[in-house]
Amino acid sequence: MKTIVALIGLLGAFTLAHAQDSVTLTSESYPPFTYRDADGTYRGSSVEQVEALMRRAGIPFTMEIMPWARAITLAETKAMHCVFSAARIAERENRFKWVTPLSINRYVLVRTANSKVTARTIEEAKRYTIGTHRADFTETLLREQGFPSIDLSSNFEITVNKLLEQRVDMMPVSETVFERLRSEGKPLEIALPFGENHLGLACNKQMPDDMIASMQNGLDALIREKGQDEILQRYGLKPLGLWEK
Repeated sequence: MKTIVALIGLLGAFTLAHAQDSVTLTSESYPPFTYRDADGTYRGSSVEQVEALMRRAGIPFTMEIMPWARAITLAETKAMHCVFSAARIAERENRFKWVTPLSINRYVLVRTANSKVTARTIEEAKRYTIGTHRADFTETLLREQGFPSIDLSSNFEITVNKLLEQRVDMMPVSETVFERLRSEGKPLEIALPFGENHLGLACNKQMPDDMIASMQNGLDALIREKGQDEILQRYGLKPLGLWEK
């Protein structure tokens, strides 16, 4: 009984301490994870997970889709801001506080189906121009791996169009997004594997630790109750099965 009373007291203290705090959540348009419906409503597997975990955490929030470079800059420079779905890579680890995973992605380099690109290894791929969008984690990975010719766009859709118009030779995308693009009739094919990472909420370093813990607890509960897998499957994505671990 004393334990229950103590827990209630802690929850009450959390609620009072942050009753006026609202978190601003930013993201980019990146279907099927994040996108706008025709009526302007935000949809996607990451959007639904974030909304669910924030409700569980009892934290008020606003959400806005914008170009990725601006979204991640706001999260790094503005208190009470988070960006999603951000890849949790070494270069970003200490720049943010993290709530993960919303998804786990395997990435590939893709080319057009009629492309003359013949790269079979990362070293061979470095002979070509690789397109990606500014401030995306793939830009960091390309630079870390020594790709000499990187073409940067302001968003994902522009890069896809450049690839289709053969203004770039290849671009990195998740296997999930590759399958979506193929289902939409885009004449693309996988050239070679590129990497794997966890994606989640990257929050400003000034975010209180108890808020981050509450958000992580909300996501953990969603995973444990199989809600994450249900959301992923609704958007045609492979379930992660993290509740089994």
